[in-house]
Amino acid sequence: MRSEQLARPRVAGHATDATAIAHPNIALIKYWGKSDERLFLPRTDSLSMTLDIFPTTTRVRLAPGADQDAVVFNGEPATGEAARRIAAFLDLVRERAGSVERAVVDTENTVPTGAGLASSASGFAALAVAAAAAYGLDGEPRALSRLARRGSGSASRSIFGDFAVWHAGTDDLSSYAEPVDAAAGLDPALVVAVVNAGPKEVSSRTAMRRTVDTSPLFEPWALSSKDDLVDMRAALSSGDLDAVGEIAERNALGMHATMLAARPAVRYMSPASLTVLDAVLQLRRDGIAAYVTMDAGPNVKVLCRRTDTDRVATAVRGAAPDSAVHIAGPGKGARLLTEDER
Repeated sequence: MRSEQLARPRVAGHATDATAIAHPNIALIKYWGKSDERLFLPRTDSLSMTLDIFPTTTRVRLAPGADQDAVVFNGEPATGEAARRIAAFLDLVRERAGSVERAVVDTENTVPTGAGLASSASGFAALAVAAAAAYGLDGEPRALSRLARRGSGSASRSIFGDFAVWHAGTDDLSSYAEPVDAAAGLDPALVVAVVNAGPKEVSSRTAMRRTVDTSPLFEPWALSSKDDLVDMRAALSSGDLDAVGEIAERNALGMHATMLAARPAVRYMSPASLTVLDAVLQLRRDGIAAYVTMDAGPNVKVLCRRTDTDRVATAVRGAAPDSAVHIAGPGKGARLLTEDER
């Protein structure tokens, strides 16, 4: 029996119209590189913080008699790769549900798409929760995490709020995310500097493949990332924000180093990114606990204490005056919306 068929109970009398909301997450221990591209199995475990900004809201409504899916993205019909990925994901859901019914998907996404701000994480987490409800699949969080992973790896973590660890696993059943406890007094925030909201020239999928295949630094980074994860979980448990920031920063900059060593190199950092990094270093010299993390894109996230967000945001705006700056705290996991909330 295939792993995808092992746990797929149907929900009796399930609704055929469901709406879900999910938020992006920012990895503090990065996911970079796959061991299985079909199942979206990562090379390493990762750990993230779900944000309380940039939600994606997705409605899935079954359309009996329709001969194809209809996908609307921010009020416009989805086309190209975005439409293909959603259709492929719905095919997976239908296979698990034993259904042939097509669906109408309507998504409102408030995070810039393809800019390294985890838009696919919130997008596929919301789609997984709504589609599972509409087609009557198991709504247990671990099952939803596995399902969301098949749309976008990082979406497995957005099923959960606050902090979550994604276990790389070795097959479909063993690769899922689950919550991670953090000390009550940690009170972290992320100051997000959007220095470029446009789509990146090299997609994450292409950059990952090129890095894994050609970078001599990838394997050493993947090995060190295992130690980083152990250290990060200890830092979160003890409420040591400085340690959390130091580990996150070294892990992220190490990931970007692996990309720079790829052949040809993948460079996401821009001049504006570097000016923000310099501003963060100056904040630390001035006694402010501020640490950088970056995903596959030029935009910079600065981890700090919630009480320091105004000062950090001011420094970031001064370094990159053309950037949009947002302040985020830990957010909630993906969930279905009630009729009133819709």
